[in-house]
Amino acid sequence: MEGKVFGLNDVVEMKKQHPCGTNAWKIIRMGADIRIKCEGCGHSVMIPRNEFTKKMKKVIVKAES
Repeated sequence: MEGKVFGLNDVVEMKKQHPCGTNAWKIIRMGADIRIKCEGCGHSVMIPRNEFTKKMKKVIVKAES
């Protein structure tokens, strides 16, 4: 199975939506843990990389290189 490809500043869609009503998140930090910021309300969350890859659906907007 191919791994999910994502990078810094990509906007991704998560499986569950945020309580504010959106499920679009921007990746703002990458490492062993990944910090994502809600595009709706600006709330940020840090989660482990393996948990993030399970909960991520797809990349909505690819960051410019």
